[in-house]
Amino acid sequence: MKRGRRGRRGGQAPDHITVVDARATKRSIQGTAIGNFMEAYDFTLFSLVATILAQKFYPGENSEAGNLIATFGTMTAGFVVRPLGGFIFGPLGDRIGRKPVLVMTISLMAVCASVTGVLPVYHTIGVWAPILLTVVRICQGLSSGGEYAGAMTYIAEHAPDHKRGMLGGFLPVGTLAGFVVGAALVTALQTALSTNDMLAWGWRVPFLLAAPLGLIALYLRSRIEESPDYEEMRAAREPTSGRKQFVQTVVRQWKPLLICMGVELAVTDTSYMVSGYVPTYLKKTASVGDRAALVMVLIVLAVLTVGVLFVAMLSDRVGVKPLMWTGCGLLIAVSIPAFTLMRFGEAYQTKFAGVLLVGLPMLFLSSLEPVMLPALFPTNVRYGAVSIGFNIAVSAFGGTTPLIAETLVAGTKNPMMPAYMLMFAGAIGAITLVFAPEVAGRPLLGSGPSVENPAEAGDLMRQRGSGGGSGGTPTEGADVGALPGGAGRTQPGAFDVSGGG
Repeated sequence: MKRGRRGRRGGQAPDHITVVDARATKRSIQGTAIGNFMEAYDFTLFSLVATILAQKFYPGENSEAGNLIATFGTMTAGFVVRPLGGFIFGPLGDRIGRKPVLVMTISLMAVCASVTGVLPVYHTIGVWAPILLTVVRICQGLSSGGEYAGAMTYIAEHAPDHKRGMLGGFLPVGTLAGFVVGAALVTALQTALSTNDMLAWGWRVPFLLAAPLGLIALYLRSRIEESPDYEEMRAAREPTSGRKQFVQTVVRQWKPLLICMGVELAVTDTSYMVSGYVPTYLKKTASVGDRAALVMVLIVLAVLTVGVLFVAMLSDRVGVKPLMWTGCGLLIAVSIPAFTLMRFGEAYQTKFAGVLLVGLPMLFLSSLEPVMLPALFPTNVRYGAVSIGFNIAVSAFGGTTPLIAETLVAGTKNPMMPAYMLMFAGAIGAITLVFAPEVAGRPLLGSGPSVENPAEAGDLMRQRGSGGGSGGTPTEGADVGALPGGAGRTQPGAFDVSGGG
């Protein structure tokens, strides 16, 4: 393969066309979305049984609020180490490939979730119970540090340019489905079991189900192929490591890293507020019963699961930035009304309207991070840079959201503090987007155009004056006139739109 010219911010020059393999793309969606499902499923379980875990792992003379804060603190420990996981798994994915690292992360994640279901409690082994729980959450956090960032990178590199938004939208669908299934399972158990049974053993069941889910996820992930962008980069240059890789990933990418973190602050603060803290807020502040609170959040998440893919598809037509600005504007506009409805609404329908309102910005934010974040970086540092920027933001502003919100409400006695948190996140996100590029329908940095079929490739080549005089359309296995100075690239089983002149 010829070595192309240097592209923007490093990487290969955009002088070739890729025609994607539809089968490989389908497998890539299945193999990555299942990981997002498992991560969200695990987080939802931990959040929704937090009051039970507080009693089982942190009993004593502390107040109920103190024990709950300790439990959220344990969950936060897993998020604190996520940047470390990003620093480990992200650059590793740029060195050895996306697929092997994604197999590692899903395996570790499944083991951690399953082990939570068999941990002994405080009355069995004393102080070792919360210690072991914390260790498990830390290991889970390390695996998460390479999971979603890797999935976003992998999908972005498999998608045709004009459908990158839609295909990336399947990742938040997996995430929201994990929230929904986790919430539905906990709700069903609380309905079917007595309070004593739920406290004694019922809380373990959904964690144990992570074991068979993990096997399914590992099977699906083992069937995916390596990213074509990574394979091209690996063929053209030897991946760097050590200090040189750190300089390329962090020092030279500091501006897009800041954009990545600013955008992700708005995304992650919203999603973890809705899925991680709103159920607790409804129970403690809005006087809603456990099951009613779970059902409200469950319905909202189910609605979002359906709607998020439509917003992702819309981004391919109208652009990513306008829709993300809409989400940030909604955070600023609806947060106070939403929490006011939850707090003061007398009817459950009114409280539910508040939950639905606070979840609305997620439609425009969570659906678009998979297309925005990977497009900020070139191929040779994409996995590492996305992992670092994404996980620093999630660690600082996402997983800590339930802990910070509960601490602020308890400390200030002001139940509207969560609304102010969301408004702040929306403002930061809106300002950051001013400096972000529009990425919809455009090739990834340093890569040539990626199209869905040979006809599109032929049209594009004619537009670029490189289609030859015949005006024909590339077909499978065809040897088409070379693009100037370029080398073609294909996915396994894809069409090679390149060749000698």
